[in-house]
Amino acid sequence: MPTQETLIPLTGWRRKLYIIIYEADTRPGRIFDLALIVAILLSVLTVILESVQSIQAAWGPQLKILDWCFTILFTIEYALRLICIHKPMRYVKSFFGVIDLLSVLPLYLGLLIPESRFLADIRILRLLRMFRILKLTRYIGEASELKRAMLASRRKITVFLVTVVLLVVILGTMMFVIEGPEHGYTSIPVSIYWAIVTLTTVGFGDITPKTPLGQALASVVMITGYGIIAVPTGIVTAEIARGSGAKAKTVEAVSGTRLCPHCFTEGHDWDARFCKHCGGQLPRPSKGEVS
Repeated sequence: MPTQETLIPLTGWRRKLYIIIYEADTRPGRIFDLALIVAILLSVLTVILESVQSIQAAWGPQLKILDWCFTILFTIEYALRLICIHKPMRYVKSFFGVIDLLSVLPLYLGLLIPESRFLADIRILRLLRMFRILKLTRYIGEASELKRAMLASRRKITVFLVTVVLLVVILGTMMFVIEGPEHGYTSIPVSIYWAIVTLTTVGFGDITPKTPLGQALASVVMITGYGIIAVPTGIVTAEIARGSGAKAKTVEAVSGTRLCPHCFTEGHDWDARFCKHCGGQLPRPSKGEVS
């Protein structure tokens, strides 16, 4: 049962701030989210340009100032997101909450570890909000189906990966015995590295067998690699097909983009007055605010 505190509705400036920041179906919220997308793209572009030596030499100070401006802007936005909801820790622990926090930390960490500031590119993950903001619910449905298929096939994939690990250990050990240190296979871990690179058909070529027996074994490993690559793809594809055949929840069943300020769950109908998960009252934008 929800507590009495949970059922207290948002009022005043917190309600208005909540509608702007979290309600993508309102006109102010849509403008805010689209402006946020532009700021994210510009901030990522700034970090990318700053990593180019010639551009950094010519515009380094300006780019750094711009990067700090974006970081401060996102820090303020993150703080506002916490202020206008009842349970801030729910947002902090949510997927987007973690991404939003990670997007502002790199530049502050850069004061201690200079190169870490380039990790600010993680802000690009914030663009996942576009699927909600632009109402691309079809893509949300497809992503949910892919997630379901991955979870359903996790045991099979785990067995497959364990088998591959055992295989590369055996192949690496065999190659160490056959080729030896004189041909670059200086230890079993190095030979296992070669087996992984060869089995996955990457083939860096930094270590290659020299003896006929070693080359024969390498040929077997490479041919086996082509067959192994298809296994996880087939497992996931089968689960996707099974989900489609069972008439999984369709895209049309996905509700709107409204979020509950109490339990921070989304998917509520536009005309809903209370959260279907915790029972808390949902803020209702005025007619002038609806896009």
